Amino acid sequence: MTSRSSAASSSVSRSELRQLVRLQLQALLEQENLSGAKALLVPVLPVDIAEVITELPEDMQALAFRLLSKDEAIEVFEYLDSNTQQALLGEFKRQEFLNVVDQMSPDDRARLFDELPAKVVRRLLEQLSPEERAATALLLGYKPDTAGRIMTPEYVALRENATVAEALEQLRRSAHDRETIYYLYVIDDQRHLRGVLSLRDLVVAQPDQLIHNIMSRDVISVHTDTDQEEVAQIIQRYDLLAVPVVDQEERLVGIVTVDDVLDVVQQETTEDIYTLGGLESGDDNYFQMNLFTVARKRVVWLLVLLITNTGTSAVIQSQEDLLEQVVALAAFIPLLIDTGGNVGSQSSTVVIRGLTTDTVQLKKALGIVQREALAGGLLGLMLGLIVTVWAVLLQGNWGVAVSVGVSLFAISLLASVAGSALPFLFKAWKFDPALMSAPFITTAVDVLGVLIYLYVARWILGL
Repeated sequence: MTSRSSAASSSVSRSELRQLVRLQLQALLEQENLSGAKALLVPVLPVDIAEVITELPEDMQALAFRLLSKDEAIEVFEYLDSNTQQALLGEFKRQEFLNVVDQMSPDDRARLFDELPAKVVRRLLEQLSPEERAATALLLGYKPDTAGRIMTPEYVALRENATVAEALEQLRRSAHDRETIYYLYVIDDQRHLRGVLSLRDLVVAQPDQLIHNIMSRDVISVHTDTDQEEVAQIIQRYDLLAVPVVDQEERLVGIVTVDDVLDVVQQETTEDIYTLGGLESGDDNYFQMNLFTVARKRVVWLLVLLITNTGTSAVIQSQEDLLEQVVALAAFIPLLIDTGGNVGSQSSTVVIRGLTTDTVQLKKALGIVQREALAGGLLGLMLGLIVTVWAVLLQGNWGVAVSVGVSLFAISLLASVAGSALPFLFKAWKFDPALMSAPFITTAVDVLGVLIYLYVARWILGL
């Protein structure tokens, strides 16, 4: 409990510090006190500087960025979101821009190029140094959202027939420009991945020992076409700081580090949440999109739901004679379909999350649907009893009250089954369960729920 409180307090303090730095920096820039602004940023970490610059007014962002030293500017630029990066690039002079881009790590540069127009990317690639051009072109050649696209070629590779002394010397020469040195990957003469070695194991080994005698041959690796979400799950499952990436011939071509995986997890989680809400997913920041793009991303499933919900209207219209005789029945229709929608949403959410995190498999679908059906029945029983009493107090009609209670039980059961079964069904059909389930669950619960309610009422009331 104490550690969590301390962490929260530390987090708040850092946030407040960033806010204070932003206010002071903005004031100094407005006063054109550039030397004071530069001194203010000296003790601030690059990731915090990036956030401060992002929160500045647009006309001050480029000015603040130019106060940084070359090495710090490159690091800060990598932490900026894509929209701020593009805004700054438009303000840079050509050579100033190229210097920053050329010094970026290949994976961050590839991520930036994904956001730029193709014509601009081609021109920039031509201006990069041959080594950086080759590294970036390699990453851009792989499909988006795969291990090949998010990996970095900046890793340490040791020959399996080298000695520990030779490996340490190689590490001293190359460590400064590598993404991480905590994992050292062992390759043969054809660059096939043979093993992995931790930095600790290398340091404590005898200088004359051969690498292949101290390395671990049980290597967890992924292929260049492995989905980035699966890469994140592998790193999480095996508690890795990085995972090697191999091509179809098992040759080592790069590594994916845990910091890149955290970005993937955030991106995938955001995409899943948008999808569950019936939004067209994308890589752009939703709150920085123009209103026409926002409307386009939200309108598709709203139109689908609008059209499918005409089925509810058709059911109600077909039972007009019943509603005319017992008008009180109409008052409970919104309550029933809203409750059913909420129950179905709860069931679908837990199943979709399980499928996303790979804690639920298709082979377990029947057992999970049965479990959710029992849960839905129990919920329906509890809610049905409560709403029956409430309906009696409101209407004073036991027939209507019992109709509402029985219908709520049936609708909750239906919603739980639909909410848990449909994600499995769409997953089996290779559709995105998060995107496809929501509208179908809503339609099923609305149309069938109203139908159940009115037929139950007709049966209980004897009409």
